[in-house]
Amino acid sequence: MSPDMGDLVAQLPSELDEPTTNQDALRDLLLKLSHKSVPVGSLNRLWSLGGMQARIVLAYVAYFIRSTYTARDERDRQRNEAHLTAALKLLSGMGYMRGAIMKIGQLLAAYPKVMPDQYADMLGALNFNAPPMHYSLLRELLTNELGGDPQEVFAEFETEAFAAASLGQVHRARLKTGEQVAVKVQYPNIARTIRDDFRNMWAFLTPMRLSGDWENLREQLEELRDVLERETDYVFEAQMLRKARNIFANETSYVVPKVHDDFSTGRVLTVDFLDGLHLDDYLKTNPSQQDRDHFGTLLMHQSFIFYYRGQMLQADPNVGNFLFMPDGRLGLIDFGCARPFTEEEWQFLLDCDEVVKGPQEDWVPVMERSVACEDLARKNPEYLRMLLDLAEWLWRPLMTEGKFDFAGDEYFPEGIEKYAEFTRRRYIRGIPLQNWLNRTFVGLRAILYRLNARVDVKTMYDAESASAVNS
Repeated sequence: MSPDMGDLVAQLPSELDEPTTNQDALRDLLLKLSHKSVPVGSLNRLWSLGGMQARIVLAYVAYFIRSTYTARDERDRQRNEAHLTAALKLLSGMGYMRGAIMKIGQLLAAYPKVMPDQYADMLGALNFNAPPMHYSLLRELLTNELGGDPQEVFAEFETEAFAAASLGQVHRARLKTGEQVAVKVQYPNIARTIRDDFRNMWAFLTPMRLSGDWENLREQLEELRDVLERETDYVFEAQMLRKARNIFANETSYVVPKVHDDFSTGRVLTVDFLDGLHLDDYLKTNPSQQDRDHFGTLLMHQSFIFYYRGQMLQADPNVGNFLFMPDGRLGLIDFGCARPFTEEEWQFLLDCDEVVKGPQEDWVPVMERSVACEDLARKNPEYLRMLLDLAEWLWRPLMTEGKFDFAGDEYFPEGIEKYAEFTRRRYIRGIPLQNWLNRTFVGLRAILYRLNARVDVKTMYDAESASAVNS
């Protein structure tokens, strides 16, 4: 390398390409973000988003310049460092903005093989280890909502959050009657940020208003906005928690926490504290294949119980919403994204159950209904072929006798590639319900893939679906 070029490369800002595996750096970032309020206002959030993108681009520019003048082994190391640096910038930006932007980060982290491992590992923190708001920023909200200082309302209240995600953070406390509880506190102004982010999204999508799919896309996005805004309504979540407790009342393998109404409002939700491990910590215990299969079975079965007995989806199956409990039970702890079915949707889903048991040519009318497009076989046969192929992938575990193996680099990566092909071809049509079905059941498959679980899906599907038809 020439001396002049060496001097140039040496002057690159070190923060753009330094490795970020050091836990101290991540801890410092979380501490810094904890003192920042959530940015509000469409322009303010758009500016923050643009700044995050610029920092990520600069990280890769630094890598590109350096790698041009280094050996191959060194380039590989520098590329990994660039991924880590960019991932930390992404975590920082999403952690600062929270709301819908952080929801996107959670979704990306939920699907293995979608992005480099460094991104998935870093963004995985957004599920329950996102940067919490400092207690001083939340104390006034807690006082206004509960009618008194939390240190006085509760017998004990831990000021440091033990979990934080896109819309709120959770503190451990003890009631004066002795119960250990988890107190979920919503970030100030978070509902407004969702409206601001969608306002920006509508502006970005203006060119698509001329396309034939605009009305369908608008319907999907409006449904997405409504569901995300409903997640900020803790009264609704409390209702869904009570419904879930009723649905699982006779299921001894599951625990749904009880709502404490006297300590819950529209922006504060207090429930029983459950002791258990999230997926990453559970996997660190090196569980046996038998235990993996056990919890994999519980994860899949709970989705069928919600679906068939409750006629609803728990449509946010990220790893932060499940607890692997030491006694073998599965804790279900978040219901803000519950999505009940309408009567029309439920009839459509029963029709899907009926046709899936027959030959593929019988699937065509259901596929056309799922993308709100009549005569798709004639209008776009390639789109229909891809829909049928994707449906076969989704329904394969339900049609396989015995235990279905979700591990290995075959089944789940195959599905991710199919969804990626839809994106590349801009096949975006669909009834709003379809997005939540995909989010629920593809998300579950992602967790089972990481768990390396083998599950007899067909047996539980046959039992639950037959019970629903006969009820």
